[in-house]
Amino acid sequence: MRTFAGLSVLAVLALSGCAAAYTQPETVGAAPATTAPAAQVEEGPVTFSMPEGGIDLEGAAVLAWDDATRAANFRRMEDFFPGYEIAPAANPRALPAGAALPANTAAAIDAYMARGDIAGVMVLQDGKVRYEKYGMGFAPDERWTSFSVAKSLTSTLLGAAVKDGHVASMDDAVSKYIPGLVGSAYDDVTVEQLATMTSGVKWNESYTDPESDVARMFDTQPGPGEDQVVEYMKTLPREAPAGKKWVYKTGETNLIGVLVENATGMKLAEYARDNLVDPAGLEGSLFWQIDLSGRNIGGCCLSMRLADYARIGQFALEGGDGVVPDGWFEAAGGAQVDFGEAMGMPGFGYGYQWWTYPGGNFGAQGIFGQSVTIMPSQDLVVAILSNWPKASDRAHSMERLGLLAAIAAGAGTAD
Repeated sequence: MRTFAGLSVLAVLALSGCAAAYTQPETVGAAPATTAPAAQVEEGPVTFSMPEGGIDLEGAAVLAWDDATRAANFRRMEDFFPGYEIAPAANPRALPAGAALPANTAAAIDAYMARGDIAGVMVLQDGKVRYEKYGMGFAPDERWTSFSVAKSLTSTLLGAAVKDGHVASMDDAVSKYIPGLVGSAYDDVTVEQLATMTSGVKWNESYTDPESDVARMFDTQPGPGEDQVVEYMKTLPREAPAGKKWVYKTGETNLIGVLVENATGMKLAEYARDNLVDPAGLEGSLFWQIDLSGRNIGGCCLSMRLADYARIGQFALEGGDGVVPDGWFEAAGGAQVDFGEAMGMPGFGYGYQWWTYPGGNFGAQGIFGQSVTIMPSQDLVVAILSNWPKASDRAHSMERLGLLAAIAAGAGTAD
């Protein structure tokens, strides 16, 4: 476990720049894409999807959406952004009903949802549903966007690439897999340091500054044969030795996505079909947005059903079903970085793109209140989908922590 100073915690992902001049990439496992924008290219388990009529740049500026617009649009991001649709698992995982949570615990969740900005909560214990409820008119067969919850899924695909031998070692240099980073500040950064966001590369994650890195990284227009993410990230300077400073960088998760695609020779969505969707048994289709290079955005922007977020949590809880190396989730969900003391929150830290919590718990988090929390000692998974009034808000985060503690206390130990 390492302790780092100089913290920069994610507040919001600047998506406005994502909705610009997309070129239609090749489809995966489908017929060739047409030159005109189409709702979806049919056939195959992974298909390219483009909003009918093309991209509405003004309408796709996520951070400019008001509360009502977010509530309507978080369930239909495919109407605003191009991406890949991944078909459901061939054999979806059943989620049988379990014993209902104690009345006071269920009442606490009901009260949490009653404030009106929670789209759904599902609690699994021992793989069984102990609580499931929807709000805001959201339905079980609808999808909801993830924002940075996607980071933890991209990390899992990295684990799969290690398991499959496409990535030889977490100690390898990132530039071994992303040649475009040779000669940049990332040249001596290891895959593990990228996964823990301890590269030491300077990054500005300010979401009120239009000149910040997170705001500008999607403004880069790649030339022929260039990669949008790499073209921006290779320009960044170093501010600390690799492995010595933790700073939250959405751009680095996007690089992990590039790394996995380069190492495997597959689209991230295609690799996800084989190593997440099928083994986790997702019941609904998954939508994952792309950048200007036609790559899935590793750091955000996939959409799933509430129950499928819970299935992903169960998949991680159970160790990854042989898809990742043995012990991967103990490392990925363990505090590789310990920043809790510095923030006045002992026990909190960061693993391989998973947030780590006291008691050996870990989870995925996204702006506006998306989360999947895993409590291994209780065989417990809690998935929450939300439309918080702010992208990131300490009061809302503390309220959610309190709710999770109440669920843990009420659930007890698994059978």
